[in-house]
Amino acid sequence: MIILPAIDIIDGKPVRLYQGDYNKKEIVADDIFETAKSFERVGADYIHLVDLDGAKSGGNENHELVIRIAKELNIPVELGGGIRSLDTIKHLLENGVSRVILGTIAIEDENLLKTAVDTYGEKIAVGIDCKDGKVYGRGWLEGSNLDYLDFAKKMENIGVKNIIVTDISKDGTLQGANVEMLKKLKSTVDIDITASGGVRDLDNIKELMEIDLYGAITGKAIYAETLSLEEAIRISKENR
Repeated sequence: MIILPAIDIIDGKPVRLYQGDYNKKEIVADDIFETAKSFERVGADYIHLVDLDGAKSGGNENHELVIRIAKELNIPVELGGGIRSLDTIKHLLENGVSRVILGTIAIEDENLLKTAVDTYGEKIAVGIDCKDGKVYGRGWLEGSNLDYLDFAKKMENIGVKNIIVTDISKDGTLQGANVEMLKKLKSTVDIDITASGGVRDLDNIKELMEIDLYGAITGKAIYAETLSLEEAIRISKENR
């Protein structure tokens, strides 16, 4: 399992939200580039970026910033948040972003998703953001009647190779990931699963490693210093 340190972006600043609430925003570092480089220095394999402005608006507010980060680092970055057209996907992937995460558009436009997967293969991941087992879109602001297990199975059938799964109620809370939800998902689909939301400490990382996931995303725990990113990366690499 790889560890993906997260940088969530609003107005060009690295922030954390609490349970996806834009009104509960905390700026967590002074410099977004130095933050990304510090993750690279301690041995991160991949960095997870989220354009929260884009997730809310469907726009590309922070894309040039993200592209600059991707070009300045020697490790891959993935980006989620507001990516809702093939032109945007193409632009990001051709300018240094290694993987894009589709969320809302995977719910709302199956044809676009299929075209993206057919064209870019493993460079396309799908974010499955859940609350009470139901899938949410548009920056976690809109619910649906889609069951997360049914939706994940559908993504697998379309050809998606990687899903990023977030329990919204856990995100930013440092209460630990929703392990039972992830176990059910692992037994339902045979694709790469990245856990997101709630990670607090090394015990949580070890729990997720036992499920044999592809990756675990951590953000607030790093900034709140309840988790040593360096130690988490070391343990994950020892157990591959």
